[in-house]
Amino acid sequence: MTSQLNSKHHSNNGETHIGDNKKASLTIDVRQLILIVLATVALSFSLGAFTEYLNNIPGLATMVINTSNNQVSNVSEDKASGSGTPRLSRDDDISSANLNELHVNFEQPGYEDLGKGEGATQYPTDKRYSATSPTPNDVKTGGGGGRGDEGDQHLPAGQHLLVDIKNVNADFLNSESRLTKAMVKTIDAAGLTLLSYHCHSLIPAGVSCVGVLLESHMSFHTWPEEGVITLDLFTCGNSPLLPVVSIIETLFGLPRTTSYTTDEDEEDDYYEDDDDEDDGDTDNDIEGTIISWSHELRGFRHNEPYVSATKTNYLDSNSDLAIFIMSPLDLKVKKEIIVTTSEHYRIDIWEILGHDDIPSYVDGMKHNLVKGDPRWMTADIVEPTRILFMNGALQCMTSHEREFHESLVHPAMFAHSNPVHVAVIGGGEGAAIREVLKHNTVQTVTMIEMDSQIVEIAREFLPSLSDCSDIVGAADNCFDDSRVNLIREDAKTWFLDRFGSNSNKVVDNYFDVILLDTLEPQDNLDLYHNEQFLNALMNSLSTEGTIGVHLGDTHTIHDPKADKSNSTKERNRFMVALENHEETGTMFVYDEAHTGFEIPSSFLTVCKSTKKCMENWFAEAQATDYQISARILETNSKKPNLINFDGATQLLYQIPPRAWEEVYCRREPKPFECDFRSLDPTKTLFEVDIKNEDDSDFQIELMEDDHGDQISSVYAKKDIPKGSYIMATELASSFTIGRNAHDALKSTVQFQQNANVIKDFLKYIDDSGHESLSEGRSLTYVEIGASALIRKSSDTKEANIGRWMPNKSRPVYSPVYDRHTTSLDVFLVATRDIKEGEEIVKPENLW
Repeated sequence: MTSQLNSKHHSNNGETHIGDNKKASLTIDVRQLILIVLATVALSFSLGAFTEYLNNIPGLATMVINTSNNQVSNVSEDKASGSGTPRLSRDDDISSANLNELHVNFEQPGYEDLGKGEGATQYPTDKRYSATSPTPNDVKTGGGGGRGDEGDQHLPAGQHLLVDIKNVNADFLNSESRLTKAMVKTIDAAGLTLLSYHCHSLIPAGVSCVGVLLESHMSFHTWPEEGVITLDLFTCGNSPLLPVVSIIETLFGLPRTTSYTTDEDEEDDYYEDDDDEDDGDTDNDIEGTIISWSHELRGFRHNEPYVSATKTNYLDSNSDLAIFIMSPLDLKVKKEIIVTTSEHYRIDIWEILGHDDIPSYVDGMKHNLVKGDPRWMTADIVEPTRILFMNGALQCMTSHEREFHESLVHPAMFAHSNPVHVAVIGGGEGAAIREVLKHNTVQTVTMIEMDSQIVEIAREFLPSLSDCSDIVGAADNCFDDSRVNLIREDAKTWFLDRFGSNSNKVVDNYFDVILLDTLEPQDNLDLYHNEQFLNALMNSLSTEGTIGVHLGDTHTIHDPKADKSNSTKERNRFMVALENHEETGTMFVYDEAHTGFEIPSSFLTVCKSTKKCMENWFAEAQATDYQISARILETNSKKPNLINFDGATQLLYQIPPRAWEEVYCRREPKPFECDFRSLDPTKTLFEVDIKNEDDSDFQIELMEDDHGDQISSVYAKKDIPKGSYIMATELASSFTIGRNAHDALKSTVQFQQNANVIKDFLKYIDDSGHESLSEGRSLTYVEIGASALIRKSSDTKEANIGRWMPNKSRPVYSPVYDRHTTSLDVFLVATRDIKEGEEIVKPENLW
């Protein structure tokens, strides 16, 4: 330190000069070294950060420009795989992997923002399909919008197509270039605009790709070893995606035994048979590709909470076509048979088969299956089902159409005693007239179908529906039967012209039965809600005429009031119009759960008369079976002509489901009979106990009158409040006897002199029985318990008990009456307070 101080000297101007000694020079080197180190660190850090930035620019290190076509391509090579692009192992760290492959397949983008504040600029395109030229979609569906309404592409809605393909060639699924070519061809053939695509080949195998479209995106992933590829295509706008399914199947569904050509000069020779190896395989050894697909409408396309599919899009989520065909991804068979648009309808026929479907009885007989055959547990021999849709609404399916049409036709036919002239509105597929022609009473069938194209389509693609070849005496095809008169005209116009209030035409025949086999009431507002048409329809019926209608899906007990629900209000409106029509005598609603629909189907039978129709409708099962055997024609094959409808089925139809009653009783004002659906739990039941008099609420006294005839009296053993139930258990034990049985007993007495027992039985029925309050039910309820011992009086003031439900006539339509007729016909209540010891008396004209 001393030497350092001594080495310093001061100049005259006060500056300090550093001496030449060794220690002083070392001090200067350290300062310079620190500056150099700091500068070096700063420069190294800057270079490192800049290098990392360059590495993160997509494809900068691996892309070159092909000056011949201005295409960006990747020329880096994976040494391990030998492919033109590096493979990314599933075990690799994604953050450290090279993700810079970028592929663009156009010379210049369709849209580009030039940064001038003017938005995106659209360039001319020499693509096969321009934004306004027709696409393959338009050619197939009749559209003309190329890529659809450009405005629709900006709505928060779109179409989503999912496609899975199995048994695809492994080499094809492992080739990025081949898959890329297939994607480009698919997008081009679909009339879509590809902006860019991004693909990766993976280790040990497989390729993942995504293509960015002007309309949205397309992506896929492959599993070469398993032969599987899954694809995802989403587009905005309304241009249909369904035709793309066949394009994808053609371009991506390369079978395992087929090779691929990469010759750029052979665009049409996209696939070719693999002839390089002769392994002895034959066509029988080729395992065909299996494709599954699903189509959904996505986003928000409706402002209203509910819009019928017929008014918006046949693929709407409310459409049967979407539910049964477009949405399911797990169908073994989903084949388009025909899709066309007629003058009045969009017509779709599809063939489907589920993976879990098992053979029916007919399938087993056809293929001679025996017990233990493993094919009983698979869908291999199951006959696919063909389904007809009109405007997206399911009309019928071949697997269940007989159950459906028997449920529509025969209840209305047998509600009439002798149907001769029948009209069918709609029914272009022919199944309804097939069922009508089974009745030997029928002389004419007038079918009014405004769409003649559906008739021809059904003949060709749904031949079983109009097949009458097995009916004795009928033509092979129902449409060709001499009794059938096919009228190609609008039904509303036809009926108004002949049966309207202003019609002057002379009508040869009135119809005994009219069947409405067209769209459901909620889907055909013009027909079902036209008052003039409804009047003409009723005017066209004979005196005892009936109408059969398919109403659509049944109600549930959770449904709101029928006139408030968007899904049922139009149906309710139609039913109320019929109910209030002056020509309507009575009407019945019933359900059938075996029609093939996901929800049981509801039907309606309307009768112009009341008594005779109700007698036929509420006939006992054996009586209906007799009518079937007497009326239904035999078959050439000797098989039953009806497979679902019989007397027991009609017996079920007589009692409507609980849900229809619940919705009916939600009407405002509430129908009066709804208060009598069950016994009031707040009221007391007063019962008689013959075996144990101490527990009995009544005392019974038996005596003889002056003529020696036994008479009885019943007395109250305790006070009975007004409204209490009198001997409910005894009354519930009453037995019923039908009119036919009753008449048969009377006939027996006339021809057999010693039939004293039957005479006494008939007298007991006359004394203790009463007919049902529902006109036409033809039932007599006979009291067999202590209630039959209650004295009757013609003095209404003396009577102290009466009917549970007040004496009111049955409404034209009432599920309550149909479900609770027995209860309404038998139960008695106290009409005033009854004191202990007072005799129980019922009025003479009680029933």
